[in-house]
Amino acid sequence: MAGTSDRPRHFLFVCGRNRWRSPTAEAIFAGRGGLLTMSAGLSPDAEVPIDADLVSWADRIFVMERSQLRKLKRQFGALLAERRVVSLDIPDRYRFMEPALVDQLERKMRPFLR
Repeated sequence: MAGTSDRPRHFLFVCGRNRWRSPTAEAIFAGRGGLLTMSAGLSPDAEVPIDADLVSWADRIFVMERSQLRKLKRQFGALLAERRVVSLDIPDRYRFMEPALVDQLERKMRPFLR
């Protein structure tokens, strides 16, 4: 599993439509501390729709809301068995790279960046 080798950790950030929250997280954590980041959305009209390949790529998956966690488990239950999925509990009221969103992401991701 990630963290036991020199391989970068793969973090996947997921929100509804992959327009604001998850792309912001992908951008601000890319390359930080040996991380590789990607983002996707659970909605069929997402900019980058989540799929099995993205789930398989990820060591850890961060969703923005608990409802997204439930939806992710319904869609990819078996693939999630070896991955930790965390809800950051960040509501859908921010725009891409909005300072308040960046602040929340920085604070809530701190424990996972060690």
